Amino acid sequence: MEFNAQPRVAVIGLGFIGLPLALTYAMKGAKVVGVDVLEQHIENINRGVSHHLEFYEGKSLEEILREQLKEQRFTGTTSYKTAASQVDTYIITVGIPVENGDANLTYLRSACEELATVLKQGDTVIVRSTVIPGSTEEFIAPILEQSGLKAGEDFYLAYSSERIAEGKAFEEFIHMPLALGGVNEESAQRAQSILGFVTEAEITVSEIKVVETAKVIENIQRDVNIAMVQQFARFSEKLGIDTFELIKVANTHKRVNLLTPGPGVGGYCLPNALYYLLPKAKELGVDIGLLELARKINDAVPQELVDMVDNELKKRGDSLLNKKVAVIGLAMKDFSNDDRISPPHHVVELLLERGAIVKAYDPAVPSVYSYKVDDIQAAIDDADVLIYLTVQEEFLDLDWKALIKRMAEDPILLDTKHRIPKTASNGATLLRI
Repeated sequence: MEFNAQPRVAVIGLGFIGLPLALTYAMKGAKVVGVDVLEQHIENINRGVSHHLEFYEGKSLEEILREQLKEQRFTGTTSYKTAASQVDTYIITVGIPVENGDANLTYLRSACEELATVLKQGDTVIVRSTVIPGSTEEFIAPILEQSGLKAGEDFYLAYSSERIAEGKAFEEFIHMPLALGGVNEESAQRAQSILGFVTEAEITVSEIKVVETAKVIENIQRDVNIAMVQQFARFSEKLGIDTFELIKVANTHKRVNLLTPGPGVGGYCLPNALYYLLPKAKELGVDIGLLELARKINDAVPQELVDMVDNELKKRGDSLLNKKVAVIGLAMKDFSNDDRISPPHHVVELLLERGAIVKAYDPAVPSVYSYKVDDIQAAIDDADVLIYLTVQEEFLDLDWKALIKRMAEDPILLDTKHRIPKTASNGATLLRI
């Protein structure tokens, strides 16, 4: 099925996934309307303002945004009615947050209810949010059919999992292979044509439930891998060997692909994945205890890091009470400005509970916190402890010897990234995972 020369697409949800996806379509020549419920967010977008740390072919996302606004290929709105007057295709990227272990479908439900009020005969809807397996047919379709239109007959409905890594969004929207399922064959064909307008890689067509489940498993297998290397890290510490060197050597085996440990598993995808699978597993009576254990292991890492520092202080007859702790990096992963479900924040919370005075610095994270400072000197000066959690570009060329000299006498350094040279420690106690 051929797609028209200039598709008309609305991307619903302009977050870390939706905005770069919308701009990728616009760069390829589509007419794109971005829809989001946050008025201030839309105002910023329409002024060409964004904090995303995405780049493509030497241009920042903000530069790409301004270009596409100027070319009138992209605009943002909070109005579904406005979007419906300009498009015939909708791509849903609304997130499903997890709260106390339960997936909150409120935002996805609201988006689908709003879309149902403007859905037209012949429209195509593609869901790209990570969902509980079965959601497209059992949850989304009935809401959209409140429009009076029948999925697969009057409008076309499909699911295609989003697979990008933040920081590589534009590149991976174009070159990452996709999986796709439709409620019927024509829905799948239409969705494949729409996705193929941007995606140059292979698109695999399968059943919707297969694709939904595959997306969740893709994330969970990484969660399990990281939990495994976290335990390897604890073993390495006790054995007195370098964890990162251990993993590097093990990965020389062609069938081994160990990830690296860090301060925990953060972001919106990996920590939430289990809780998208769990409701369906419980409904089906399937035991996924191994996956639950992996999540518990990863959740416990911030506690283990704080304990490492506390135990070192106890050796000195001291504690974290009233100690100044410099936390370097608040983002959920290296070279990101996304601090949603970020382990560094959990580390900070635990430090504060033990009476520490925390000064955290991350130049990429725009969010404001009571413990966040504006420059690395404010975090480092007279600090008793430094905990390095997330790498940012600014941190790559730090003069560690000079920074450590600014700290209190005999400081403790906990380096979760193996970025502080041993030769720079100047007699400080250097701990690594």
